[in-house]
Amino acid sequence: MGAPEIIKQHLIDPEICIRCNTCEDTCPIDAITHDDRNYVVKADVCNGCNACLSPCPTGAIDNWRTMLKGQAYPIGEQLLWDELPAEVPLPEAALDAADAAKDDAAAAAAGEGVAAVQAVETSRHTSSRAPWSAAHPYVNLHGVRAPVRATVAGNYRLTAEDASSDIHHIVLDFGTQFFPVLEGQAIGIVPPSTDAAGKPHYIRLYSIASPRDGERPGYNNLALTVKRVEEDHDGRPVLGVASNFLCDLAKGDEVQVVGPFGSTFLMPNHREASIMMICTGTGSAPMRAMTERMRRNIEHFGGRRMLFFGARNAQELPYFGPLLKLPRDFLDIHFAFSRDPATPRRYVQDAIREAAAAVSTLLDDPNGHVYICGLKGMEEGVLAAFDEVCTGSGRSWPALEAAMKAEGRLHIETY
Repeated sequence: MGAPEIIKQHLIDPEICIRCNTCEDTCPIDAITHDDRNYVVKADVCNGCNACLSPCPTGAIDNWRTMLKGQAYPIGEQLLWDELPAEVPLPEAALDAADAAKDDAAAAAAGEGVAAVQAVETSRHTSSRAPWSAAHPYVNLHGVRAPVRATVAGNYRLTAEDASSDIHHIVLDFGTQFFPVLEGQAIGIVPPSTDAAGKPHYIRLYSIASPRDGERPGYNNLALTVKRVEEDHDGRPVLGVASNFLCDLAKGDEVQVVGPFGSTFLMPNHREASIMMICTGTGSAPMRAMTERMRRNIEHFGGRRMLFFGARNAQELPYFGPLLKLPRDFLDIHFAFSRDPATPRRYVQDAIREAAAAVSTLLDDPNGHVYICGLKGMEEGVLAAFDEVCTGSGRSWPALEAAMKAEGRLHIETY
């Protein structure tokens, strides 16, 4: 009789999953599925390639349970979970049999060379890297069972009153509580009350829009850039639970916060680093954080800085006024307005093509870093523009893209 097969079942934590669909989009073998409540992994399909781990913004995807294969949690059961089950110890007999099988496999591998040894090892995934000079991030300090409470120190509308987008700049103060963040990280907001099924709302993730030393320098606070959601992607009326909650907050109100999250979308901290930032709408949040960090410490950052910022028009673009006040020698700004009656329709990828010479120089710079954040629809156009710029200068964008990712110099967060 063969040894009982033991697997490490891949599970998704429903308490901190934000249902962003990144894992399902990333999985190369369609091992992940979902309903209107939970995202789950098919035990009989998942091969442990770990391709989904790095893109997950909260770490909800990185959970495993050692199981007998025949007792793996079925999809139907996982879809009903509100929290992960505890680890269940395996019977000693099963462990002994598994150890014996592992010894046999190792012995066989030793006789068949290095390739066989690699075949019995756990598969590895090369994750997206942070810049080599990035500061060390703190992550997952507070979970949904023990969120930290922050007080609203300010809530300001950023877009014009007659603009179709209602975008707010919200400042949260953490008082004397330990909650350190870095530019490029995000926090989770726990909306109050429950959903239609009577279950607590799952957390929503928001990028931090202020530098590490606070929205107000030296204060233990941070800022968020939040767009009030009043319709879905198909234009049907729907009120975003977290966005409306946040946009309606008054000074002095309290918010439950979890996190921080994110360990790769971080800015470089060496003097020679040059940074290209490409964003649309509220994707400007991490770019504002990085820009403020560099502005406050300009003597430390000697590289070039470029910003490509897209919106329908100037009235819809958050932080438009403050950006205009920045010196051009500090930040090379390229706006792209797609619905401005006074100018031809233009997207960020068009602005990139128009600035091809400067873009090519930064892409060729071994200290050049690129950050892309905004709606997912922009990603394909931006990467195509990079391809055209590189072709025009006699370089291969696919080769450069792979190198930049491996070196922690290309970062993309689209939604």
